[in-house]
Amino acid sequence: MLELYHTVNSVCAKKIRIQLEEEGLPWGSRLMTLRGDQFDPAYLKLNPNAVVPTLVHDGFPVIESSVILYYLEECFPEPSLMSASPQSRVAVWLFNKMIDESVHNARTILTFATALRPRFRRMKAEALERYLRSTPSQQRSEYKRDVIEHELNSKYVADAIRHHKNLIAQIARALPHSRYLAGPEFSLADIAVVPYLKRLDLLGLSGIWQDAEDVKSWYDRVRARPAVQRAIVDCLAGDDLALFQDLETDPWPVVSNILKTNG
Repeated sequence: MLELYHTVNSVCAKKIRIQLEEEGLPWGSRLMTLRGDQFDPAYLKLNPNAVVPTLVHDGFPVIESSVILYYLEECFPEPSLMSASPQSRVAVWLFNKMIDESVHNARTILTFATALRPRFRRMKAEALERYLRSTPSQQRSEYKRDVIEHELNSKYVADAIRHHKNLIAQIARALPHSRYLAGPEFSLADIAVVPYLKRLDLLGLSGIWQDAEDVKSWYDRVRARPAVQRAIVDCLAGDDLALFQDLETDPWPVVSNILKTNG
């Protein structure tokens, strides 16, 4: 039995939902709020990092989304989402490495500077500080604290944009000779990357790749897959969608200016 602890908007959880849908695997949904339930002692036993997603397979918990992707591929290799070609497998590993090392935190910075900032600005100072101190990674707490205070003027925003620009460049390099990111077939590389472009899209920042025709075509092609539709498009409604529809300001003018200034 597969159980997934997740939220609708978590980019990491979106990866796992896409994979589960692509594989046609039955799974049980354990939807969380991340408004304190991630610190429940029972959940911390499954995931000491107090984040989502967590996959529980026949009682065995697996954490870290890139690890979960590989774990599911090992356990359920048919249909395979990893090419037999060593070169294609390297591409999968490199996209996941890039996301884990730089893009994911960059996504946190841009999301907290825009869509999530109003929620935290409404919190009392004591409650906000308790939330920030409860985050296992104090570096991530520092990112959040700074962008909540300074919005897109935060000292961390330019680097966050640069990391996303680098991701777009890596996607563009992969596509001229291939339909997907790691070869002719849809793979874990595409699954790992598409939630991050979807997040930029929701934040009104798709302009970052609008001059890259191959990237635009890839994004439209992957987003149209039935599994991707079910996993990250169709389920986005209500408060989860409103989070991105009610942005206080359009972030694109600031972001486009940073892109121009920093080349």
